[in-house]
Amino acid sequence: MLNKKLKIIISFILFVAFELFFLHSQIYSQVYTQKDVEICNSKFQIALQKNLTSQPLNEILITIAKSFIGTDYEAHTLDKTEKEELVVNLTGLDCYTFLENSIVFARCIKKGLMTFEDYIKELEYIRYRNGKLKDYTSRLHYFCDWIYDMNKRKIGKDITKELGGIPYNKKINFMTTHLDSYPQLKNNIKFQKEIARIEKDITKRKLYYIPQEKIEAVEDKIQDGDIIGITTNIEGLDIAHTGIAIRGSDGRIHLLHAPNVGYKVQISEKPLADYIKSNKKQTGIMILRINDITSE
Repeated sequence: MLNKKLKIIISFILFVAFELFFLHSQIYSQVYTQKDVEICNSKFQIALQKNLTSQPLNEILITIAKSFIGTDYEAHTLDKTEKEELVVNLTGLDCYTFLENSIVFARCIKKGLMTFEDYIKELEYIRYRNGKLKDYTSRLHYFCDWIYDMNKRKIGKDITKELGGIPYNKKINFMTTHLDSYPQLKNNIKFQKEIARIEKDITKRKLYYIPQEKIEAVEDKIQDGDIIGITTNIEGLDIAHTGIAIRGSDGRIHLLHAPNVGYKVQISEKPLADYIKSNKKQTGIMILRINDITSE
């Protein structure tokens, strides 16, 4: 009788262990190539050669970001799988994955954790809400939502308001009103409902932005390595482009970014304020300052 009960208990434990393993394997599915591993290791080699670990995090961030200059722009890199997986693509970057990877590498380097496995863990931590990949809806699709999450988790600080930002009142619903642009969302009613809920939450928040005509006046308060989200007048959308602030030889703040299809990662020729004024769909900026690791 005792042996029978013991067998039942052992079977239950094994079942639970299998389920947990299966769940873990589903959550942590990863997509990468050997070339991605090589590029990752090359970034950590830069850190060792230049002793970056001892530098402030924003300086590490700029060094790593500049090492991506010349990398091809590649759109929709995170949406090429049927289900949500942890996608690594360091051979081609869009405006978000460029700054995301620059932050990930900078944080790994500052913490002295410089293996591909360390990079993978940090990538998930930065890309997903509360640092956990659960499904498609756990990815921080809206950039102002990403800023909100980084601020909440003290990875960075939203400094838009303190630099003179004014209220950014806008109904956010671009994803649910443009389903054809989001393959994982288009045929999944459950995901559509969850994204709609997230959009409502974002719309309710007190958001701030610095209008394009006021950017030049606050340039002296923007630092190298600050994360820039460019607001837009496109209906339902919060941010249309992103990049990293960098001060040029002219003393002005420029944008280090992955511009668009057909271009490579580069530093804008025009200062940030002029760059935004040159695009009629761009209305201003939000700014996130990445905290040093000791500030978390």
